[in-house]
Amino acid sequence: MSLLDRIRKTVFEMAEAPPGVTRYRRPLVGAAAADDPRFEDLKRLVGPDHMLPEELLPGATSVVAFFLPFTAELVRANARDPRAVAREWAVAYVETNTLIAAINDRIIGELTAGGFRAAAAPPTGVFDRATLKSTWSHKSAAAIAGLGSFGVHHMLITDAGCAGRLGSLVTDAQLEVTTEPPRERCLYHANGSCLVCVKRCPEGALSVDTRFDRARCWARCQKAAEGFRDIGLAEVCGKCATGPCALRAATGDRRHA
Repeated sequence: MSLLDRIRKTVFEMAEAPPGVTRYRRPLVGAAAADDPRFEDLKRLVGPDHMLPEELLPGATSVVAFFLPFTAELVRANARDPRAVAREWAVAYVETNTLIAAINDRIIGELTAGGFRAAAAPPTGVFDRATLKSTWSHKSAAAIAGLGSFGVHHMLITDAGCAGRLGSLVTDAQLEVTTEPPRERCLYHANGSCLVCVKRCPEGALSVDTRFDRARCWARCQKAAEGFRDIGLAEVCGKCATGPCALRAATGDRRHA
């Protein structure tokens, strides 16, 4: 079993027996080379403060990314009311962030025991509060690792959809890369159809020319969090993740649906 396969096994096992009430479909796990030039591109595409793998861990050689896909029941719950965030969705956000941190801790521990070094950014909140731009983008790391492509909603659409949470870590272990040639998974980008995500955004933060109003989206998430203070920090909405690409790639390979 390769080292990446052992990492996959850890992610699968922890997602199969999560400590909370949230349940998941089969996770996706991939890896990219830390010196992939697309990480350097993120300083231009996301912002100059976006970290390189080397900045997160000096001597990094590989980046691991994983996706924990939500269930169809959870997606339906959040789609039920066009404006209110479902409590189940908010709980899933909080619980999944906790699970991602635990998965990273376990993997880092296992890598350390094998003589390697590893580090991870927090599951959420890794962005500049003034510009609302990431300083470490888990979804970009996952895209570079071949797990998916971006949709009009600026979320990563994997073969298991976009409804779920992403985690990543960097390590000096040499892992096999899972990058792949670009493959379109968004119906609008593929043939100009759909735009369900644009229609379901309650704040008009998305538009057909793929512009994304970060301020409107963030204000919406902060407002929603006020109703869930009893469960933790749930700055979440997710209405754009309840369309045709929620549970599977809208185009292409659907083996993981």
